[in-house]
Amino acid sequence: MNPTLLGQFHPLDWEALDGSADWLVPQWPAPAHIKAFCTTRGAGSLTGPYASFNLATHVGDDALRVARNRAQFARAMDARPVFLNQVHGTTVVEVRADSAQDAPADGAFTRERRVACTVMVADCLPVLLCDTAGTTVAALHAGWRGLAGDGGQGVIEVALQQLASRVARTAPSASVDWIAWLGPCIGPQAFEVGDEVRAAFVASQPQAAANFVPSGAGKCLANLPQLARQRLLGVGVNRVYGNDGTLPWCTVGNPSKFFSHRRDRISGRQAASIWLD
Repeated sequence: MNPTLLGQFHPLDWEALDGSADWLVPQWPAPAHIKAFCTTRGAGSLTGPYASFNLATHVGDDALRVARNRAQFARAMDARPVFLNQVHGTTVVEVRADSAQDAPADGAFTRERRVACTVMVADCLPVLLCDTAGTTVAALHAGWRGLAGDGGQGVIEVALQQLASRVARTAPSASVDWIAWLGPCIGPQAFEVGDEVRAAFVASQPQAAANFVPSGAGKCLANLPQLARQRLLGVGVNRVYGNDGTLPWCTVGNPSKFFSHRRDRISGRQAASIWLD
């Protein structure tokens, strides 16, 4: 799978970053009025472990500088980003123009224009979703806990159930086709986990075992983007673009491009957003 076909590093041409932005723009067949991007650590105003475009308020960075970066982020999209208080769970909320910031959840969806569903990551996997008719968008934060969930019900399954329910209420006879884009995350060459992580996935999806490679006593390397692809396929989303698990997508292996909590321990956060323009 060629990563240059499924997701590339593209500079965003907007004045606030003086032409120096270096953000990912999904390469996927979404309708033209659906906009999305994922930030990197470049082109902001910060220094040190938060250099330079940290968007998280909870990691010990200077609040005023983070506020400036968030304002810059919002100007880039000409929409209102709605941030979440992510807790590595499976709660997914619907957001609107008047939604408060920092709801305790790990996913958001909307049908309103210029409301940007937004998740922050620094090794966990951002998952962006839209329907091919262009009526609904969603952003999910998928670390291994949220992806595995409980009894096979992780953040992806919960999100698709809520999206299906929302569509059924507004258009009972509609047939909806979803597509997904996976952003950067810790890669399979860097994501060493304990056997309990493997067990959490295999318990509800035995085929997930193929995405774990033994690396030592009680340890294995996990392929997070491929685990997400399996979960998406399980809920009928078979068109998945973006992160294919190769090194260019790895947050740990690209220190000049991405924040990584596992690599640095003290770290800023990227953000992935999707909205209806």
